[in-house]
Amino acid sequence: MWSPAWLSRRLWRSARKVLPVYLDLESRARILDLGSSKKPPLTSRTTFLTTKSRGLMMDMVYIPIFILVFFSSLCQSNDQLTQAKPLFLKDKLVSEGGDFALGFFSPTNSSRKLYIGIWYNSIPERTVVWVANRDNPINSPSSAKLAITNNSELMLSDSQGRSIWKTNNTRGGAGAFAVILNSGNFVLRLPNGRDIWQSFDHPTDTTLPTMRLILSYKAQSAATRFFAWKGPDDPSTGDISCSMDPPFNLQMFIWNRTLPYIRFSIVNGVSVTGGTYQSNGSSIVMYQEMINTRDELYYKYTVSPGSPYTRLSLDYTGKFRLLSWSSAASSWAVIFERPTADCDLYASCGPFGYCDLTEAIPTCHCPDGFEVVDQLNFSRGCRRKEAIKCGKESYFTTMPNMKVPDKFLHIRNRSFDQCASECTRNCSCVAYAYANLSNAGTTGDTSRCLVWTGDLIDMEKASFAENLYIRLGESPDQKKSNLLKILLPVIACLMLFALVALVWICKSRGKLQKKKVQKRTMLEYMSSTDEAGDKNIEFPFISFENIVTATDNFSAHNMLGQGGFGKVYKGMLEGTKEVAVKRLSKGSGQGTEEFRNEVVLISKLQHKNLVKLLGCCILEDEKLLVYEYLPNKSLDYFLFDSARKAMLQWPTRFKIIQEVARGIMYLHQDSRLTIIHRDLKASNILLDKEMSPKISDFGMARIFCGNQHHANTNRIVGT
Repeated sequence: MWSPAWLSRRLWRSARKVLPVYLDLESRARILDLGSSKKPPLTSRTTFLTTKSRGLMMDMVYIPIFILVFFSSLCQSNDQLTQAKPLFLKDKLVSEGGDFALGFFSPTNSSRKLYIGIWYNSIPERTVVWVANRDNPINSPSSAKLAITNNSELMLSDSQGRSIWKTNNTRGGAGAFAVILNSGNFVLRLPNGRDIWQSFDHPTDTTLPTMRLILSYKAQSAATRFFAWKGPDDPSTGDISCSMDPPFNLQMFIWNRTLPYIRFSIVNGVSVTGGTYQSNGSSIVMYQEMINTRDELYYKYTVSPGSPYTRLSLDYTGKFRLLSWSSAASSWAVIFERPTADCDLYASCGPFGYCDLTEAIPTCHCPDGFEVVDQLNFSRGCRRKEAIKCGKESYFTTMPNMKVPDKFLHIRNRSFDQCASECTRNCSCVAYAYANLSNAGTTGDTSRCLVWTGDLIDMEKASFAENLYIRLGESPDQKKSNLLKILLPVIACLMLFALVALVWICKSRGKLQKKKVQKRTMLEYMSSTDEAGDKNIEFPFISFENIVTATDNFSAHNMLGQGGFGKVYKGMLEGTKEVAVKRLSKGSGQGTEEFRNEVVLISKLQHKNLVKLLGCCILEDEKLLVYEYLPNKSLDYFLFDSARKAMLQWPTRFKIIQEVARGIMYLHQDSRLTIIHRDLKASNILLDKEMSPKISDFGMARIFCGNQHHANTNRIVGT
């Protein structure tokens, strides 16, 4: 193989020999134009041509090659970057066909931030399709350069030599060079022709024809994700991005940060589709390919030769557009874009709602068997007119040309009937969809069965050629056949209902009367105590049935403790409120007086350091008090236990002393009634969850008149 150096030397030596001969031949050729008297003999002319030119004919062959190589070497630097020739601020690389350029640019003329990017070279409007250092701009542009390192990496450095951006490729080799191709791909290539890095594998906000958009990559569990610019003049990574759905790799999303913004239709397998688009008088034939290999699933598109410049772009507003350049209008024309309407956004029609894109003005609708939840706010979705009943026969309504919902379960190796059976026998399945991929060029599993068990989210009706089967309660024929079965027993049911209602009314009246009797008995009972004072006082009354329910019929596992007058139980009043129920012993005569006394006194007192009485109950021999529940029990529970008393540190003890003193002060001075507790002890100091004390057990207490300072008693009380 000839080396470039040998070929150059050979061509130069040949040129030095041949050029003088050309000059000599030119002068001698004039002889052919002389008259016959002036021409030398033919033998002399023939001998001259034979002896002079025969040895040089081989050298003359190299002249065209020399010219081609010479001019080729002059043009080679326009699209290539080598280790010996880095790219500086004023330089740019232009692809061989002149379609794309790579160099330094600033998004606005006033900006001092510089980036390395690729843009269309032959249109007046600079359209950047790739940015290398989008999140790390060059702030000091002098002496910045893009070069190839000794490790065969592309590196962008600033004037101080600091690395701004580099390729970090691991498949390096000696003698690498970079070239900008006419496809817009910037390639780092070894001398043997192997590419070790390319910009097409690291897109920013644009995909170009022939660029592979990797949807699933088994080897690295990674897929292509490209991000929009942050703003119209800010190429840094924005909030809007586009990639496949990571859990399934069956559908593509446009994301707003981590939230889905737009969802595309589900991938149907390997396919090649073509379409013709019109753009300002120009016709574009576009081929879209979905290729599935052993290691990856990728998408790419190509356009027919002679088509105007075409690109897929994702902008900072969330618009996903297919654009083509119009030379007549000198601007980009939109061929296709998403979203096309407000209801094209993710889940905009709510659960079970779908957006009909076939209408002139796309709007939200409900499938058959559903109705809208809120006419003024369709984002709340649709609800079933008839609930699905497990164990009952149901049927499926077919919705053609649908973008199937999100949040599906993918079941493999199923026929259509098996897929339908999977959903039918699962009571929680609400819909299914099936696709036969045998004609799509895929290998292995040629079926795709999707089922849904929750709300159907983000459906659209368009020309997607996908059937969705939604489960409904009963078919119209089943409803007609069941009508007679319903009419016959309806009268019997109404009569039974009337009978039950009559029994319930009588029973309710009996309970109400019983409650009135209980309350009247309690009021009469309470009025007999010496401490009652005000005869119009309202006593909080709770029925005995409610207390029995709250304490699980005074079960042993709900008992908190017991004292001299009875037992205390924990209960759940009304199902949510924790209470403590004090049940006085039936045979305790002393407890009866204390019961009356405590109800009357606590109902008149309100202080944060006094236990709160929620209600009481008297039924025959049963006397019950319902208090607020305090989870930390009483003070003696901590004081007289060697392990638990360590939990009472001095700050907690001092807090308890202070708040007990406040409660006593309230009873003695601040209350409208002067009350002497007469049984204050550690077991009667209850503690809430924050270890705040509350004084309880007012059965021994006495009320003093305003000017009274002492009184006599006939009973010995106290601790």
